[in-house]
Amino acid sequence: MSSVTQEQVEAVVHKALESFGADPSEFAPATTFEALDIDSLDLAELSQIVDEEFGVTLKGDDMKQIRTLGDAVSLILERA
Repeated sequence: MSSVTQEQVEAVVHKALESFGADPSEFAPATTFEALDIDSLDLAELSQIVDEEFGVTLKGDDMKQIRTLGDAVSLILERA
């Protein structure tokens, strides 16, 4: 059983997005990366951060399927 919590994943994802210039006041599970002006390079960097923090590898196909913050958190939790 994974010891990674949803709160931990959200904190890492939110911190990364904020470092990319996203507005934290807009963070919600249904918020799209497009709405936050997060591009494919930011998502590639996010996947590296997730791998370092949680040992979860997100491949290109995974990143194409992730549209919202909720999608990202769910996928990371599923694999952590």
